[in-house]
Amino acid sequence: MSKKIAVLLTDHFEDSEYTEPAKGLKEAGHELTVIEMEKGKSVKGKQGEASVKVDESIDSVDPSQFDALLLPGGFSPDILRADDRFVKFTKAFMDDKKPVMAICHGPQLLITAEALKGRDVTGFKSIQVDLTNAGANFHDKEVVVCGNQLVTSRTPDDIPAFIRESLNVLK
Repeated sequence: MSKKIAVLLTDHFEDSEYTEPAKGLKEAGHELTVIEMEKGKSVKGKQGEASVKVDESIDSVDPSQFDALLLPGGFSPDILRADDRFVKFTKAFMDDKKPVMAICHGPQLLITAEALKGRDVTGFKSIQVDLTNAGANFHDKEVVVCGNQLVTSRTPDDIPAFIRESLNVLK
């Protein structure tokens, strides 16, 4: 069954951490909506390989419109977590026990949303201390699934496992 997936994304995202999961999710029949501050704007990946058009502004969407949330890494999550609208949006998915898929620095939005206490997670090495300080149980594995809701991975090398487990959680 096709799911509506919100994607929080702004400039300096890690190109492959959006493009490859997006491709895998779309090929499985899921619908992605890219959300940023400004609808219609194009956001660019930090490697300069990807440019993504924003489908909706954060002010025009509600978490109840979506079945799941995708949080690609790079600098994008750190930029977005400075804006309370994105933090509240992210927290709503965790509170409602909807699937959340976060790779690399993606969990930074979950840290700021204070949604990781007692959760099993992984993420990029540089945020390991932040994840632990947020009350999460950090595991240095290519992919960690917590409660059949939260899927996290560490780096672009882990993308195949991230996509596989994300698709399993969306079933």
